[in-house]
Amino acid sequence: MTTFVDRVELHVAAGNGGHGCASVHREKFKPLGGPDGGNGGRGGDVILVVDQSVTTLLEYHHSPHRKATNGQPGAGDNRSGKDGQDLVLTVPDGTVVLDKQGNVLADLVGQGTTFVAGQGGRGGLGNAALSSARRKAPGFALLGEPGEARDIVLELKTVADVALVGYPSAGKSSLISVLSAAKPKIADYPFTTLVPNLGVVTAGSTVYTIADVPGLIPGASQGRGLGLEFLRHVERCSVLVHVLDTATLESDRDPVSDLDVIEEELKQYGGLDERPRIVVLNKIDIPDGQDLADMIRPDLEERGYRVFEVSAVARTGLKELSFALAGIVAEARAAKPKEEATRIVIRPKAVDDAGFTVTYDDAEEVYRVRGEKPERWVRQTDFNNDEAVGYLADRLNRLGVEDALMKAGARAGDGVAIGSEENAVVFDWEPSMMAGAEMLGRRGEDHRLEAPRPAAQRRRDRDAERDEAQREFDEFDPF
Repeated sequence: MTTFVDRVELHVAAGNGGHGCASVHREKFKPLGGPDGGNGGRGGDVILVVDQSVTTLLEYHHSPHRKATNGQPGAGDNRSGKDGQDLVLTVPDGTVVLDKQGNVLADLVGQGTTFVAGQGGRGGLGNAALSSARRKAPGFALLGEPGEARDIVLELKTVADVALVGYPSAGKSSLISVLSAAKPKIADYPFTTLVPNLGVVTAGSTVYTIADVPGLIPGASQGRGLGLEFLRHVERCSVLVHVLDTATLESDRDPVSDLDVIEEELKQYGGLDERPRIVVLNKIDIPDGQDLADMIRPDLEERGYRVFEVSAVARTGLKELSFALAGIVAEARAAKPKEEATRIVIRPKAVDDAGFTVTYDDAEEVYRVRGEKPERWVRQTDFNNDEAVGYLADRLNRLGVEDALMKAGARAGDGVAIGSEENAVVFDWEPSMMAGAEMLGRRGEDHRLEAPRPAAQRRRDRDAERDEAQREFDEFDPF
């Protein structure tokens, strides 16, 4: 059964905002006491939080669909709806958040680091909040906004100071087991290590982490073996340790060629050229292994590598290796820039920024209005209520949408779409529509949106035809 997962696709949905309430206060001797509809509650957010006690994404592999709770609708007597509860998802340290196209949305490193993966919808305003001196008793309320829903990809990149790389069965698991308290699976067959193992090493006053990456083979950067799946776990390390097997039983392999192969795979993967390298010649407890180490050590040192001869079984050479790694890690930590407190950046809106754009869509033959406010107002409008639609028209006119449509060349009857192509509201534009609460009729109605009813129009047409026929008959005189 799988116990380690370092890549999952997560489907998150934030909570929807609660609808506002359209209500009129009523009590004895006061039948129309004014609007008292409350606002809807905010929908809950979906938040990713780093928890260093979590080491795998296994939980989200089994249940990838996560949704926050919705906000509650408002009620009469000025009662606001309850806000939805945020959904907090814990992830391991070093988790990278990407969209479906592979773009990085967040790199979560450090205990408590957060990222809002889904923004909860705003609650709709009740008619008490919408009332004004000109619109004293609104017969409508705003709808709650839907919560943000999207698909994201979580990738775990192990946060370790030292990464052990090498061929399968080179002795990486044995080495980490004697350097730290980690207890990985150790066996004498290839690909024993199927998941990265992490251990903590103490050398003097320096404490650092060391990761054992599953064995690499030629073509690992293109997906052969397990390399492509786990090469990402060496990206954050401060030093790479090449573990070379000096007692390999394969006749077509030797430590130097193994080193060249692994270096080529790291080069193909990219981004690791500047990391310092150390070469560890393992299994020198075997006589042939010691002889081979003595032969190839001068060649490796000529290439500029620091070489350590160790035996994980006999536990020789480990102290020197441990302190050498501690020194490199300490230097890397000292070279890192100091973390500064997060500064609040204020970006004021440009003077000529209207908050929306108007463009002509040749394919759909409509004028498309895009902007945060217009799109949000459309989502909050109940199109079954004429007064709510009229209120939307007032807001768009005050924002300057009608003037922008005129400048763009729109004429009466042209199609106007507000929103994205996938989810837009399309209507026929009537530039003669005047804005103003003084043109409203009864609660829930708007005279600007009135249209003759089909049945009444048919009756009027029928009566007009009958009157015309009667007039022609009266004018007809056969004598």
